[in-house]
Amino acid sequence: MAKDGQYIPALGRDWLTPLYDPLQRWVMREDQFKRHLIRQAQIKLGHRVLDLGCWTATLTILIKRTHPLAEVVGLDGDPRILAIARAKAAKAGVAITLDHGMAFGMPYPDNTFDRVLSSLVLHHLTSENKQRALHEVYRILRPGGELHVVDFGRPHTAWARLISRTLQRFEDVEDNLKGLLSEMFRQAGLDQVAETARYATVFGTLSLYQGQRPG
Repeated sequence: MAKDGQYIPALGRDWLTPLYDPLQRWVMREDQFKRHLIRQAQIKLGHRVLDLGCWTATLTILIKRTHPLAEVVGLDGDPRILAIARAKAAKAGVAITLDHGMAFGMPYPDNTFDRVLSSLVLHHLTSENKQRALHEVYRILRPGGELHVVDFGRPHTAWARLISRTLQRFEDVEDNLKGLLSEMFRQAGLDQVAETARYATVFGTLSLYQGQRPG
């Protein structure tokens, strides 16, 4: 994530970076919700797919393994994390492209991708940068292209409401917890916007969203 022009690691400190993948895998039900996200995206033969905020490329690699005939690209703002991602991709034996760049200033021409997927990225951004990132998504999507997101959503259990108070101290998650992401999608120009599923985790409610650039 980025605040005041400075990149901040996903867990807030560089020394916590090695914990990110195990935390996602064992605590956040990562495999379940990421596979759900990929199914929801209905990626087709020959689609160009962007994993926005790819981090260590877990989702990027999973997309390519699930849809080997799609062209899959990951984008992240941390070059150190991208080095880890490239090593993971090489070990996995998948041909993906991993680019350096920020969600609110993507290095791609207009109308580049058929699908944009994003997992647990938007809650790292300020309200302003969330909206900038969503406008960028609209720009790089082809007409009829789709955005599919999993991120923190409005708490729907007593535990989620309790833990959300702690989460707000460390992340720019207020928009998510107020259920504002769908409206932000619409303000960026996307239509057919919907919250499609929810997952309960120890860190709160995860929601899946989708939106489409009008064709």
